[in-house]
Amino acid sequence: MRRTRIGAGAALAAGALAVTGLAFAPTAYAVAPGSATITADCGSFGGGEATLTATQNGTAATVTVNSSAITAPIALSEDSIASTLTLVRASGGTVAFSGTENPAMAAGDPVQVGPLSGTVASGDSLEAFGGSLTMTVFGITITCTATGPQSPGPFVFD
Repeated sequence: MRRTRIGAGAALAAGALAVTGLAFAPTAYAVAPGSATITADCGSFGGGEATLTATQNGTAATVTVNSSAITAPIALSEDSIASTLTLVRASGGTVAFSGTENPAMAAGDPVQVGPLSGTVASGDSLEAFGGSLTMTVFGITITCTATGPQSPGPFVFD
């Protein structure tokens, strides 16, 4: 009978610790919407629709840019594009997301850069319109700007 009490006591203690662990577990952070589209103008390098995909983990956030309308002018090797995406904060100022992440691309392939890393604060509302994407390839800088607000709306970070 003593073993039963010890076993039951241990089970209750383990259950209490599990519930306490859940109560103190870090909260999941989310950005909404998870993706948005813009129409970008990249000057003589072209333009068209692009999709921005955002993720968040605490104050760290990433944004990936994909566009089938904007294509690689030449073959590019993996991680060869230095990119900075500047988004406009609704409360004022900007937030920059930077990196050198990109897949290998053949000439004419859709452009993809990212994930580009940045730091956000809880409640940040970030919009591409008014910001820019700069990509430096072989010393040539390409600047793209959104021609209107992103759809369905700005990224809002938890």
